[in-house]
Amino acid sequence: MYDSWRPKPGDRIFRPRRIQRYRLRRVLGVPALFSAGYGNVGSSIYYALGIVALVAGGATPVALGIAGILFIFTALTYAEGTAMLPEAGGSASFARHGFNDIVGFTAGWALMLSYIVTISISAFTIPPYLGFFWEPFKDSPLIGTLASMGIVFFLMIINVIGVKETSFINIGAAIIDIVTQVSLVIIGFILIFSPAVVWHRIIDNWPSPENLILGIALATIAYTGIETMSQMAEETRQPGRRVPQALILMIVAVLVIFAGISIVSLSAMSPEELASEWSRDPVAGIAASLPLALLRDILKPLIAVLAGTILLIATNAGIMGISRLAFSLGSHKLGPAILSRVHPRFKTPYISIILFSLIALLLLTPGFFAANVFENMGALYAFGSLLAFMFAHASIISLRVKKPELPRPFKLGWNVRISGHEIPISTIIGFVATGVIWLIILITQPYSRWVGIVWMIVGWIIYYFYRRRQRVPLTHLEEEPGKLS
Repeated sequence: MYDSWRPKPGDRIFRPRRIQRYRLRRVLGVPALFSAGYGNVGSSIYYALGIVALVAGGATPVALGIAGILFIFTALTYAEGTAMLPEAGGSASFARHGFNDIVGFTAGWALMLSYIVTISISAFTIPPYLGFFWEPFKDSPLIGTLASMGIVFFLMIINVIGVKETSFINIGAAIIDIVTQVSLVIIGFILIFSPAVVWHRIIDNWPSPENLILGIALATIAYTGIETMSQMAEETRQPGRRVPQALILMIVAVLVIFAGISIVSLSAMSPEELASEWSRDPVAGIAASLPLALLRDILKPLIAVLAGTILLIATNAGIMGISRLAFSLGSHKLGPAILSRVHPRFKTPYISIILFSLIALLLLTPGFFAANVFENMGALYAFGSLLAFMFAHASIISLRVKKPELPRPFKLGWNVRISGHEIPISTIIGFVATGVIWLIILITQPYSRWVGIVWMIVGWIIYYFYRRRQRVPLTHLEEEPGKLS
């Protein structure tokens, strides 16, 4: 009887709704990955040196060096995680697989904050370098801040319309930037480097223990770009092999160049000059201190143009990263779908671009009247990025315990065996170090503490009501068959 049943007019047949997942095209190789990551990391030296000098004084190279060691551990953690889980999302993706959805959202929301601050701080440091051509850009807080806000607003419109940044531009800018920075380091060591001067400036301006630790925390802003490369894994050919290669290549380039520039800077100027006159454009300060007029005449405009270009690319990369991260969170139901809504004409996630660009503009407004806005932005970036890094380390440890069977094209060595599980020593150190430094930022920096806490609370409220409305559990969402849970 049941076999002969046929639907009759008026009958309604319910079919389960099939979830459509959008995949990004895998077209990127190691050069494109490296250039995208270095576009962020290479740009950060143009302002990180001054931010760290504000609190670390003569210990600026030491703070950058210690943060560089943590950068190695974090980059290696991301290499294993991205090779294992080659999807957009970075630390949010690691945390979702390693723990559950709410932890994944927390990591992603913290990462969202660091992207927003990257937009603000990169745009904030463009006018001082362009001050070589027109002094009010550097000397006037009103003009400089207005110019920074204009840059963010312009890039917001460009990204909504959908004018795309190409890998060719990224690669070209990264090559020119590396060549210029290496040349500046070599010239600096030849013409102005003095071990005695550097030593006395370090010893005579050694900070308090609290300021040294804060300087290390702020120095983490110099090592942005890890998340950018991880976010691009879903667009990379053979990500299990090429993302770790690009990350390791970036480790070498970044540590060599940053070490050289930080040491040369203390030969070129005192920590007081670095933290005041040249705080927002420290690399320009090095060029201005060269003894040969011909070199100064060549390098000063070159660095002004190059720094402005690289920082503009970094600002734009922050806006692009926001949209990519929002799309990833939305596709896994970790955030409202409206954030990943695509414009019907321009085919861009315009709501997330506009919303987070406006928040970045809001973070720039203290530039009109606050003296310590630069330091505050650095500490706020550290709040978000260190929290995301901490979740990344914890997630890799969790995945080693919960899912040791997962394929790991790149697997960290130097493991300790705990309860029968291999746990990477570098990941343990990275987790403890980032956690401790994040707590220090939380305790000692009131601006980043309250802005960061409010940001996280707002995110959790949005997440709670969104999941309740979707009628899915707060901690876990069933995946499609065959997918990682």
